[in-house]
Amino acid sequence: MSRSGRDPGERLKTAKKRTASSARWLSRQINDPYVKQAKAEGYRSRAAYKLAELDDRFGLVKGAKRVVDLGIAPGGWSQVVRQRAPQAKIVGIDLLPTDPIEGVTIFQMDFMADEAPAALEGALDGPPDLVLSDMAANTVGHKQTDHLRTMGLVETAVDFAVNTLAPGGAFVAKVFAGGTDTALLNILKKNFTSVKHAKPPASRKGSSEWYVIAQGFKGR
Repeated sequence: MSRSGRDPGERLKTAKKRTASSARWLSRQINDPYVKQAKAEGYRSRAAYKLAELDDRFGLVKGAKRVVDLGIAPGGWSQVVRQRAPQAKIVGIDLLPTDPIEGVTIFQMDFMADEAPAALEGALDGPPDLVLSDMAANTVGHKQTDHLRTMGLVETAVDFAVNTLAPGGAFVAKVFAGGTDTALLNILKKNFTSVKHAKPPASRKGSSEWYVIAQGFKGR
């Protein structure tokens, strides 16, 4: 018997069942300092540090009164907002179930559904001054298709932000290598005084993810 109390042969068989990609993911998780730090500090995911780092750089959260978290699961970004803007009203949405977070209204529904924007707005009792989107489409393994599907989500998030944000508000969304496409970038530049791309240190070096940060919403 091994020191873990399991038969070594059983452990070997279990390891064989794993795909190479899942084995790499597991190894990365085990050795990732952000994963360890998240567990130690009570965050639900390492992604919390991405928002924290973006906030440290761009001053997104402080003073926010109403915040929308698109793609909230598992809840790390809303945890950061609660910590840094404890008086803010926060509403999140995700297809995946998300454990309750004190002070956060959570909808388990498709953000692309017709009724989703009204549900989010109704829960805030006023226009948001910060819209966050860490949404990404489920990957199919084809780089161009995966990019287009995620950009479709970003496009919908931009449309939501432009139609709901209070003047002076901010919008943050995950994009991928190459950043925001030209048409979307033009929409953001037309509606915000500042539009930048950033890759927070907590984003894995090998990841193609970037974030677009639009601040100073000009209003409708």
